[in-house]
Amino acid sequence: MSINPAAEDFDPVEAVSKCLLDSQFDGKIFYTKDTIFTVSDASSAVGAPEEEILKSILLRVNRGKFFALALMSGVNRVDTKKIKKMLKVSHLSFANPEECLMLSGFKPGGVPPVGYPEQPMTLIDEDLFKYSEVWAAAGTDHAFFPICPKELMRITRGEKADIKK
Repeated sequence: MSINPAAEDFDPVEAVSKCLLDSQFDGKIFYTKDTIFTVSDASSAVGAPEEEILKSILLRVNRGKFFALALMSGVNRVDTKKIKKMLKVSHLSFANPEECLMLSGFKPGGVPPVGYPEQPMTLIDEDLFKYSEVWAAAGTDHAFFPICPKELMRITRGEKADIKK
């Protein structure tokens, strides 16, 4: 899944936009001068409750043999024990900011659910399906887009799962 984020031609928002377009998603990417770095920031910027903010969390599986993506409701925390058991793996940890940037081209605060050179295995917090629309980062901490959780599952080829603490 590795890319060269230092490449001058890599535009994180464009990577997300292209993926959404290629997936025949008809939504729009919005921009804000305010940051969406934290769930609280994002909630204020988009005017949605924290529960409806989508957190995209990159996970190292088996010490970096591969990476997975956990898509979480803004108020929930990832349960790594549940994911380890679900994936039948021995080790699971959060990718650090440097790994996140090196592997995906996206910086923390702007990590999107889509736009990767190859979509990582994606697990979607079942609580997101309580909402008709959730708000996801679109590659930077100033770009975002609304999306229906079922559409998110289709585009990411993700699996709805109980992955919260």
